Amino acid sequence: MASVLPLSGLRQSPEPGSWLNSIIKGDCVAALDALPDQSVDAIFADPPYNLQLGGMLTRPDQSLVDAVDDEWDQFASFEAYDAFTRAWLLACRRVLKPTGSIWVIGSYHNIFRVGAMMQDLNFWILNDIVWRKTNPMPNFKGRRFQNAHETMIWASRDPKAKGYTFNYDAMKAANDDVQMRSDWLFPICSGGERLKGEDGKKVHPTQKPEALLARVIMASTRPGDIILDPFFGTGTTGAVAKRLGRNFVGIEREQDYIDAASARIAAVEPLGKAELTVMTGKKQEARVAFNVLVESGLVKPGQVLTDARRKYSAIVRADGTLASGGEAGSIHRLGARVQGFDACNGWTFWHYEENGQLKPIDDLRAQIRAGLGKLAD
Repeated sequence: MASVLPLSGLRQSPEPGSWLNSIIKGDCVAALDALPDQSVDAIFADPPYNLQLGGMLTRPDQSLVDAVDDEWDQFASFEAYDAFTRAWLLACRRVLKPTGSIWVIGSYHNIFRVGAMMQDLNFWILNDIVWRKTNPMPNFKGRRFQNAHETMIWASRDPKAKGYTFNYDAMKAANDDVQMRSDWLFPICSGGERLKGEDGKKVHPTQKPEALLARVIMASTRPGDIILDPFFGTGTTGAVAKRLGRNFVGIEREQDYIDAASARIAAVEPLGKAELTVMTGKKQEARVAFNVLVESGLVKPGQVLTDARRKYSAIVRADGTLASGGEAGSIHRLGARVQGFDACNGWTFWHYEENGQLKPIDDLRAQIRAGLGKLAD
């Protein structure tokens, strides 16, 4: 089972080793205040929605709807809800790394207040994601449109944050090589995924589907990252994080939810390294300059490079530049000059000979990158 850490224990030992992959029992703001500064890579927050339900909700046949009427979702006023929101958002911002990002999910009851508060606190909104439900609850009174979606706000820590994770290429590839859109279609949590108690009732009224969390985590984190969920509930974030090779820390005050989350996470089998490798594009590859090839001995000073048709040739110089016919410059600039062009991708234009065959020098760059990858592992 996932380890459960009392708030007093966290205060005594706030180092990551003591709270990583654990559930902290206690108030979310107090627990967040006990965590170290800039210690988590991502946050997924599913706060109380402050639904403001007045009385019982019934279906046309007068049967009772199992609505959210728990004490934790009730606030005395909008002002009280705003004060609570400001407190936990400030605490989250402190523990989020400068390169991290935060997701907050809500409905029309609260998400606009949360979004305004996030902007006031200097978070930088990257996207609002619409979770469109394939099987939403009907509007039983017939006085409004059926509420068929929830909204997630995805934001970086501040407006100048540039290093946040977005696995663009993986998301595009998973979407049949079309850019992933900001409207996501998933069913609400139901069937075997919905946790139920011995009485057959839902353990938690707002349990989120694992598919939704999987996309959030795959889009904005890397294997090994730490994901914080300050409103852990029955542990959807922790279960998906464990399966996808990420670390988690959850904060929850209700013991029944902690028990259900702990057992649920314990049953999860993590995926292997091969399944967890994240697809990346050219922008995310390590930068390798041509002189690195010279310094490593893959290309030698005095070696002759040509284009694929052997029409143009150049000599490699010791400083990592090329020379041809009285001209000299970088692989890109000289490639453009010999052709009379304004620009040229020297990595694909210049070739070296190996066993009688011409190969682009980009193949040699790939060898360097592969070596860097092994060092990182």
